[in-house]
Amino acid sequence: MTSERPSARVDFDRPSIARVFDALMGGTDNYEADRAVLREILEVAPQSPAMAREVRQWLVRAVRYLTERLGVDQFLDLGSGFPTVENTHQVAQKYNPEAHVVYVDNDPVVQAHSRALLVDNDFTHISGNDLLRPGETLADVQRFIDFDRPVGLVLCAIVHHIAELEQARQVVKSYVGAMAPGSYLVLLHQHNPDDGSEAAGVATELQQRFSGTGLDTRYRTRAEIASFFDGLDLLEPGLTAPHLWWPDGPRLAPLAPVNWTSLGGVARIP
Repeated sequence: MTSERPSARVDFDRPSIARVFDALMGGTDNYEADRAVLREILEVAPQSPAMAREVRQWLVRAVRYLTERLGVDQFLDLGSGFPTVENTHQVAQKYNPEAHVVYVDNDPVVQAHSRALLVDNDFTHISGNDLLRPGETLADVQRFIDFDRPVGLVLCAIVHHIAELEQARQVVKSYVGAMAPGSYLVLLHQHNPDDGSEAAGVATELQQRFSGTGLDTRYRTRAEIASFFDGLDLLEPGLTAPHLWWPDGPRLAPLAPVNWTSLGGVARIP
């Protein structure tokens, strides 16, 4: 595991996307600023920790499918957060011990944690690049990824933090365009059903609460999220709520409005 980019200074008074998600998952790699954000999220959507687990379980199923069923053996995980339990490298390497995984995250706490956790893993690497600079990021990670072969490109719960839709589309398009035919895009995005439902109300309030905080999140419409897959071949069951994407068994826990505020899909890059 290698990263040659220097870490930025940590501002413990400002929340970070990765650390807030860690707090949602019940982790310990977060600070009071992150926990303050978590408390605000819970005011609006008390079931959000369960929803965070749904997102992680969706990612597990998607990576497992690509590795075990489709033979993908290299993954680029952008805006990855902490590589903790059941993250991309653990799932992929369970089915192929030599699967290569590169995480990209510019949070210095994530980088330090990842270097410590992955020091003995020769097939998993961390890059501190800014995913909003695709050219720089791709140039850096090509040390570990063979872009002439299929790649699993993972953008799980990160694109919705790009405020401008056109910029978000261009970022996704830049990475997709660098992938070999037969690669796959794994993308999950926050969703506003925009139908007057309780879920739409939750999405609207969460977006408003975090506007201007540095953790801005765009809860986009289905059509806007679907546009990230333009020109690609969506696998069944298409673009759907995480709990509906090939669940491992019957649902046991009741659904809450927040369960309908994310859409995920996996698509083949032709």
